[in-house]
Amino acid sequence: MILYEYPFNERIRTYLRLEHLFRRLGELVPREHPLDHHYALATLFEVMDVAARADLKSDVMKDLEKQKSVLNGYRGNPAIAEGVLDEVVGQLDACFAALNGQPGKAGQSLTENEWLMSIRSRIGIPGGTCEFDLPGYYAWQQLDAATRQADLGRWARCLGPLAESVHLLLKLLRDSGTAQKVMAVDGHFQQTLPQGRSFQLLRLRIDPALQLVPEISGNRLMVSVRLMRQEGSDRLQPSHENAGFELTLCS
Repeated sequence: MILYEYPFNERIRTYLRLEHLFRRLGELVPREHPLDHHYALATLFEVMDVAARADLKSDVMKDLEKQKSVLNGYRGNPAIAEGVLDEVVGQLDACFAALNGQPGKAGQSLTENEWLMSIRSRIGIPGGTCEFDLPGYYAWQQLDAATRQADLGRWARCLGPLAESVHLLLKLLRDSGTAQKVMAVDGHFQQTLPQGRSFQLLRLRIDPALQLVPEISGNRLMVSVRLMRQEGSDRLQPSHENAGFELTLCS
């Protein structure tokens, strides 16, 4: 099944983008080719760009505290395992403390590294990191893979608390939803959302054998899914067939 996720607000959209970047960084750093490490650095700079938003760190910390408050409300419930609850609350506390212990924005310490910032200023220019532009960077790329991996790990470490916090918040959010089987009639599905409940994330799983691509839109009142099919051209065309998929709404 192919999983698609659709955020209902800007905060969750930012978290999903960060998670995407952290996953990419995690894939690239263990590799050994200099080109992989070039794109690992580019990804590190992308994370810094997203994390530079003034209120991101405070938003994450508020969400950690909110989740802790919600979970503590389950104490005394016979259907809840206290040991598991304590473990998750402990993880939230650890993430909050690690993030709170960092001065300034996430990744701010990297901005004090002039060598890294010289690469960052040119990496967005087509071909801007050639050896004649950045000989020091070119020399770094010629080092052995273990040295480059150690450097990348050291630079990425200051973003670890943010990565762990975002990962935990998204896991708790995803776990809050219950999957339901639905049917798109004539290639279209629409569902009114219940009043008084604020959903933050939609998750959609669809069988790849159907060769259909969902175009999702939504707000606090309803969600809509239009199934598309890629025909001979590069453009997606609306499908007019009935097709089932799995839908999860997370709050």
